[in-house]
Amino acid sequence: MAHATAPETLSRPSVDPEEVEKFSRIASEWWDPNSKFAPLHKFNPVRLGFIRDTVCDHFDLSGETPFEGLRLLDIGCGGGLVSEPMARLGASVTAVDAAEANIKTASVHAQESGLTIDYRHGVAEQLLEEGEAQFDVVLNLEVMEHVADPHQFLIDSAHLVKPGGLMIGATINRTPKAFALAIVGAEWVLGWLPRGTHRFNKLVKPTELSAALRAGGMTPDDAIGVSYNPLNDQWSLSADPSVNYMMIARKPG
Repeated sequence: MAHATAPETLSRPSVDPEEVEKFSRIASEWWDPNSKFAPLHKFNPVRLGFIRDTVCDHFDLSGETPFEGLRLLDIGCGGGLVSEPMARLGASVTAVDAAEANIKTASVHAQESGLTIDYRHGVAEQLLEEGEAQFDVVLNLEVMEHVADPHQFLIDSAHLVKPGGLMIGATINRTPKAFALAIVGAEWVLGWLPRGTHRFNKLVKPTELSAALRAGGMTPDDAIGVSYNPLNDQWSLSADPSVNYMMIARKPG
């Protein structure tokens, strides 16, 4: 995951032929909706729909590949569950993750899927240090709660957004309700995630996310809730950001 130890510089780790089979197996687990990544697969449709609608509305886009011509950065990309749909929508995708195994498995799966994605082993801050060009869209999904200094991380991430661009963030609120549902319920009781995946004191409140994005020169919207309905086993957007939420922020052009 994104909180793993990162290299000193960004890299594109090669996968030699002997490793391809191994990382293909791991990639298939990432992409298996019945694997340990099942919660991500259930959560992904609402995220992807929200991202597509937000980006299309912001840049006034339409068509089968509306993101054509956009440079998009996926921070903490994992196995590529968001990066690949973004590439299919036409974006030129750069994706970073601090776990080298994630980058290798994501790269193999993208190759098998016929997609070109610039996967990097490292962290977003290194893109700034290396003078990387800015992006039209930066996705900051379920990663800010895993970094050492969320406030500075979010400021650095904001600096990667070009003028006129936007960032979409998604995380878990730091509330008693979030502790009960996202940690006790999801990790301890239901086993959706390994115990210890989230630490309550590391969770980020919407006010904290908004303040960091403003410090990074962006104009954030109000948080939008993402709620789970156990009756139909589906996630949907909601007016309740007390557990999971997303936030859009725009950089003045």
